[in-house]
Amino acid sequence: MASILGSVPGPRRKIFVSYHHKGDQAYYDAFSKAFHDTYEAITDNSLEREIDSDDVDYVMRRIRENHITGTSCTIVLIGAETALRKYVDWEIKATLDKNHALLGVYLPTAARSVDNKVIVPGRFLDNYNSGYAVWASWANLTANITNCKKLIEEARTRDCGLIDNSRARRVRNG
Repeated sequence: MASILGSVPGPRRKIFVSYHHKGDQAYYDAFSKAFHDTYEAITDNSLEREIDSDDVDYVMRRIRENHITGTSCTIVLIGAETALRKYVDWEIKATLDKNHALLGVYLPTAARSVDNKVIVPGRFLDNYNSGYAVWASWANLTANITNCKKLIEEARTRDCGLIDNSRARRVRNG
């Protein structure tokens, strides 16, 4: 009698989710709940509370070592104040320093310019314009697991030669 072996699921892909904790926590929670079986979202730690230091290089090293290392993609949840947050900029910088994939997701609460364009962190915009970063709506990302997987895999296939990490680090919140 032949036995039938089901596919053994591999380890979940680790992703880092960057967002404005005070403004967009509910979206992070919804993402984490919807995709907890598919992705290991790096734990929700507010860097502002966790790393109590004025030494920017130290903070950047902690972001890289404790949050970005071991992941393959950073998802930036872009809400009303995300573009103004220094830690979001630093997390994007650390992601690009490691040549990891970058996916921006605009939330229904995203701030918009007078011409109705979503206002995004400058470093993310540089990399979207260069062709490196992938851009999606919250509705598209969360429509189903397949959409999320496709967006992450699309981001992972982008040529690292397109990375533009030349912008000066944001020194304070807006």
